[in-house]
Amino acid sequence: MSLRVKICGLRTPEALAAAASAGAAYVGFVSFPRSPRHLDDAGIAALAPLTPPGICKVLLCVNASDAALDAVLEAAPLDMLQLHGAESPERVAEVRARYGLPVMKAVGVADESDLPALAEHARAADQLLVDAKPPKTGAALPGGNGIAFDWRLLQGRRWGLPWMLAGGLTPANVTEAARLTGATQVDVSSGVESAPGVKNLDRIAAFCAAAGAAVPA
Repeated sequence: MSLRVKICGLRTPEALAAAASAGAAYVGFVSFPRSPRHLDDAGIAALAPLTPPGICKVLLCVNASDAALDAVLEAAPLDMLQLHGAESPERVAEVRARYGLPVMKAVGVADESDLPALAEHARAADQLLVDAKPPKTGAALPGGNGIAFDWRLLQGRRWGLPWMLAGGLTPANVTEAARLTGATQVDVSSGVESAPGVKNLDRIAAFCAAAGAAVPA
């Protein structure tokens, strides 16, 4: 069984087309001004409709207000919301109820003490995204930092809903990551870039090819 891939932080039609042709199951659009991958509402509205049918269009947002979500969802046709901030399980449930879209909640992991939060959010979300916890610096982003965590922390752990592995994944290590964690879905952003926010089309193809050949544990 190959891995289902999400290519996140897409900003151009060329990168979107590369992700689609490489076999990505999900594509992600970032609505977070601090990120080098940020698109404003108009940019998302222009790019998202170019996604071929059958590929899930995901909006990544960070501690977004209802007003901010209202604006982007009125502008663009999207299929899933990825909450990548400090949203509580209660906030996840509110967003699901308000918009009627599936919600993926990102949870940062650095060590074993971070794992209980996954079970807490699993009660409210439709999917989990298990990401590396951002470094403790003022410049660090909630995600897309290109760092990994100890994948062995996830060995044998399941939460009763679909989940996705993120954090420091590249074409070179995605197979090993799946083997150690048992992940069946993977998310990549900086690992397929030539510079922050600049997707490399060859790396997108290479990542999807490696993921397609991986056999999860």
